[in-house]
Amino acid sequence: MNQADTEIITAILTEGGYAPAEDEHSADMVLLNTCAVRANAVDRAGNVLSHLKGMKRRRKGLVVGLLGCVPQYEREQLFSDFPFVDFIVGPDNYRDLCGIVRSVRDGVRQQSRIDYDQQETYAGIEPVRASRISTFLPVMRGCNNHCAFCVVSVTRGRERSVAFDRVIAEVTGLEKAGYREVTLLGQNVNSWRDAGKELDFAGLLEGVSHAVPSMRIRFTTSHPKDISESLVRVIGERPNLCNHIHLPVQSGSSRMLDLMKRGHTREEYLDKIAMIRDLVPGAAITTDLIAGFCTETEEDHRQTLSLMEAVGYDTAFMFYYSVRPGTWAARNLPDDVPEAVKKARLQEIIELQTAMSRDLYQREIGKTVEVLAEAESKRSPSKLMGRTATNRAVVFDRKSFKPGDHVQVRITAATSATLSGEAVSPEVSKSAL
Repeated sequence: MNQADTEIITAILTEGGYAPAEDEHSADMVLLNTCAVRANAVDRAGNVLSHLKGMKRRRKGLVVGLLGCVPQYEREQLFSDFPFVDFIVGPDNYRDLCGIVRSVRDGVRQQSRIDYDQQETYAGIEPVRASRISTFLPVMRGCNNHCAFCVVSVTRGRERSVAFDRVIAEVTGLEKAGYREVTLLGQNVNSWRDAGKELDFAGLLEGVSHAVPSMRIRFTTSHPKDISESLVRVIGERPNLCNHIHLPVQSGSSRMLDLMKRGHTREEYLDKIAMIRDLVPGAAITTDLIAGFCTETEEDHRQTLSLMEAVGYDTAFMFYYSVRPGTWAARNLPDDVPEAVKKARLQEIIELQTAMSRDLYQREIGKTVEVLAEAESKRSPSKLMGRTATNRAVVFDRKSFKPGDHVQVRITAATSATLSGEAVSPEVSKSAL
């Protein structure tokens, strides 16, 4: 979502007459787009700001702005902590950026735009996209779930969906522009609704799939309580809907899930997994996991490990719990798991997931998979990197292929994170979906 927002911000500034600098040292203005969902993300933003403080002191006239979820979350307190910051702007106020910068140039500093706008979806703005192969398309913003540990409902506001017709127009435009893949985005994307057309997210996915049959379609992120049988059936039936579902669980313990206010139990989550496995054979399932949430016991932790083994996740985003001020947990639950215990439990989770990922990827050796080539490999210009429909990264010899090609690749080696292989004949490899 931050990547998509940065592309919107770039479009707004470009329309206002600004151009990207080669690097921060040659820029007249530096904007930092931030995330507040975890403490380490906020800490990283603070570290970058400390660096910019010295740069601003050395360079008269440099404008520094802080954007996104951190200013929405911490609000004007930021000016006390970072008095050299010229302005702060929240996720619903990017349209004001050019006017704010002009005011700063006129000498009006420490401005803030952090109002919630429950109608703002940035419809009508054509993002300046970072890739010409695969891109993001936000179809909704905000979240109504109020999970105990999460600041998203505070930083992003309540849910609002982009209308069905607008989404279809956006994706058809992307197809005409040559894009090969789009990821539909939302903080809780499967709660998307178009009330006027009486459509839910399953209806949107089916509509998008038919509208752009040559494109791969992905989506993220789903909430377990909202993923429906109708949605999963559409994924199984439509050939251009990728068979990868990111389904954050956070914990394998029903007691912890209740404290986290997740709205489902371990058993209900596993029932959803069984439905996915039944309706979309071969689907890759990924997740988010939190170690050491408030009052977590060793038994709760063991239940998380056992759930991981029961599901067999492809990969996972894994963290230990950090208190986010303003959340329900911060107000009502003790952060009583020692940090050393949190880190030890997280390490166990990481080691288990690494072993499971390695085993899953090793099983792919000898198989031929279709890969959408995205870019040169970071390690060698003689190789390309792409992803399968299950979102597995694959590196292969580029030969005559280029980013954007659909390539049939026979897998010859695997680590816990990447597959390696060799392309088969070009006649087969460059066929469209």
